[in-house]
Amino acid sequence: MALDIPALRTQLRTAKTDLLTQFANARPIAASATRLLHNTAKAVDRSLMLLWDAHHMPKGATLVAVGGYGRGELFPHSDIDVLVLLPVSPSAAGDEGLTQSVESFISACWDIGLEIGSSVRSVEECSEEAQRDVTVQTALLEARFLCGSKARFEELKEATLKHLDAPTFMRAKTLELRQRHHKYEDTPYALEPNCKESPGGLRDLQVVLWVARAAGFGKNWHELAVKGLLTAFEARQLQRNEGLLKLIRARLHQVAGRREDRLVFDLQAGVAETFGYVNTPALRASEALMRRYYWAAKAVTQLNQILMLNIEERILGSQDAPMRPINDKFLDRGGFLEVVSDDLYQRDRHAILETFLVLQHDNTMKGLSARTLRALYNGRDLMDADFRNDPVNRQTFMAILKEPHGLTRVMRLLNQTSVLGRYLWVFRRIVGQMQHDLFHVYTVDQHILMVVRNVRRFFIPEHAHEYPFCTQLAAEWDKPWILYIAALFHDVAKGRGGDHSELGVQEVHRFCKAHGISPEDTKLIQFLVGEHLTLSRVAQKEDLSDPEVIQAFAKRMGSERALTGLYLLTVADIRGTSPKVWNAWKGKLLEDLYKLALRALGGARPHMDAEIEARKQQARHSLALYYLPEGIEASLWKTLDMSYFARHDAPDIAWHTRCLWQLVDTPEPIVRARLSPAGEGLQVLVYAPDRADLFARICGYFDRAGFTIQDARIHTTNGGYALDTFQIMSAPNSSQEGVHYRDLIALVENQLAAACASDLPLHEPSKGRLSRRVKSFPVPPRVSLRPDERAQRWLLSVSASDRSGLLYVIARVLARHQVNVQLAKVSTLGERVEDTFLVTGPGLRQDRAQLKLETELLEAIAPSNA
Repeated sequence: MALDIPALRTQLRTAKTDLLTQFANARPIAASATRLLHNTAKAVDRSLMLLWDAHHMPKGATLVAVGGYGRGELFPHSDIDVLVLLPVSPSAAGDEGLTQSVESFISACWDIGLEIGSSVRSVEECSEEAQRDVTVQTALLEARFLCGSKARFEELKEATLKHLDAPTFMRAKTLELRQRHHKYEDTPYALEPNCKESPGGLRDLQVVLWVARAAGFGKNWHELAVKGLLTAFEARQLQRNEGLLKLIRARLHQVAGRREDRLVFDLQAGVAETFGYVNTPALRASEALMRRYYWAAKAVTQLNQILMLNIEERILGSQDAPMRPINDKFLDRGGFLEVVSDDLYQRDRHAILETFLVLQHDNTMKGLSARTLRALYNGRDLMDADFRNDPVNRQTFMAILKEPHGLTRVMRLLNQTSVLGRYLWVFRRIVGQMQHDLFHVYTVDQHILMVVRNVRRFFIPEHAHEYPFCTQLAAEWDKPWILYIAALFHDVAKGRGGDHSELGVQEVHRFCKAHGISPEDTKLIQFLVGEHLTLSRVAQKEDLSDPEVIQAFAKRMGSERALTGLYLLTVADIRGTSPKVWNAWKGKLLEDLYKLALRALGGARPHMDAEIEARKQQARHSLALYYLPEGIEASLWKTLDMSYFARHDAPDIAWHTRCLWQLVDTPEPIVRARLSPAGEGLQVLVYAPDRADLFARICGYFDRAGFTIQDARIHTTNGGYALDTFQIMSAPNSSQEGVHYRDLIALVENQLAAACASDLPLHEPSKGRLSRRVKSFPVPPRVSLRPDERAQRWLLSVSASDRSGLLYVIARVLARHQVNVQLAKVSTLGERVEDTFLVTGPGLRQDRAQLKLETELLEAIAPSNA
């Protein structure tokens, strides 16, 4: 039978378009997605069967649907996986006509627009491959007959089941699940989750059904409930949340117009619109959608854990594992904590929080048993206002925070089981809440738990290598639970409008009062919550060489204890936002501010002349180690004023002196680079005759060469030379990324020196590309210009969405207005830039000149210029 391929292609495309149109116009309910998936699979079935018949496939050959298509569910743009099952191995057949028939069939599939993933095997080959590869075994487990020899298909099913060992299969799928969860950072709360693969996604539900089917427990939630692996309530919850996830994924394919399983920022609003969500002053449509997604993913995570443990007990027989009584409420069943009866929490609500305290006491336990998890899941309604106000429960919760072991694991379990949000109602409000500040990569609740974890690690000796200075400070801290409470509440008031730090202070005050915390400790906790952004702000935006800045900050801290607590919380907080936000230079700024403020609090505020003399002496000692003649520093140092020595520490002064003592009056730019003493990156010294556009030329070079500037210290000598020091790192996705910094030193020294000496006009800035996140959630550009406290210099603050070349764009504007940069604080928070410059210039005292400068800067940093 001859087929009209163009007509069949048009027919298939029309069928899919009609189905998508019906889906787009249908109410956003799970049933609409189910119809779409099944009807799409049926449309593809019909096309494949027509092609199969038209190509006169050999007798005994069979066409089998596998994978998701084998389940009879096909998302609009998902892969179509098929197996062509032949009577004998294709390689052994030696039949050229057979090979041509199969190849012709597969080509025709692509010709009509079916993007199939095909395999051609005999039953024996399928069986052998399945024994080697659990992925093949999984695909065959869901095989569905399409056309051809039904006997051959039955033979395949029999061979698949014959070699299927349930315990081995379960262990392999459990390991796969853990690896996949680890890939997605073990959290369903990423801001751009994959609704198929992330923890709590559709794949988690599929894994349960695969393992259950391999063990013969059933193929769907109803059958599992009949077998006693699920309660009727849990089966309904699974069906409801699975339906929502399928609906979201189908809508995502519809909006993207392609296969896309990630809820990326630039598609979230479109998907939310298909659900009927609209933006309100209090909540964006995308936030409403994502909160609904997170709650579904959380429920799936909980039920997945219960089911997998239940199935494991059935398969491995661990339900008969030896039991050791712990007390009259709990048992140790094979290393898992188990309630003595299913109705324990109904009989004794105090046992809910006690569960987690008992788990902390024995750190050898693997976790909570399926029976305990189920009892907690079904006991959520017991945790009401009376439960929260119960003095015994409050005492237990404080005991959990004060327990010396297992806090991180227990806090995560408290959140996963919904107990934390039910006990701390204020925490429940931020579960699944997104953050649109472009440097957090987690929801608010997940970020808070990451910060609690980071603080806890400071007190664990095994993690001392990560942040030795933090571990040293933590060892002298007598009440770790104070920091845990501060971490738990520092962002708990986000999303309400207003200052979340101030609102957080009110919330933590109520908590402390209710939990009997002393006034002195309450005051400290409130201070930490209220000031949790202060140390980071001062370290990254203000001039730490200015004694008045340090004195004002120390006065705000009030005591060494408050300063130390805030330092530990700040490091933990920044580390808990995103792996990309923290770097060694940022860590050095925080540590420098801490040590300077600590000296000020201790009354150690020596006269500036004495402080500078001490730095000079330390620098001389360093120079002596290089066997340089005594007094060689004089030629350079006589050209430097007090502000230079105030802004640079002794090691940097010694390095500058070694590099420049013979070149003080050189007419050529001098560039020297070394591995950054702060950690990753390079420290670059530029010494050149000063000129108005020098800073812009330096920034322009770093931009073109693929470096980002982390910090800049700008100084002009008495002899009219610029003596500037930069901390630089390779920009992401640049040509320098992955190259060892030691190999870049000579390149930077030669090319930057040439750039500084050039008289060519400044090159036009590159069109920096905005990321997807910035496009979806742009940062309104802001410029602020104000005099410093002495009214001698000006503080210029710039806030904008990050893009390549942004600092060069700013530097060009400053050069055009003959504004000299004396200090630059470059702070990149994810994809938001907050840069602060200390500047001088002859025209800055005129209002008109200021306005013109600010206007040009705003125009230059606006996203439309990218």
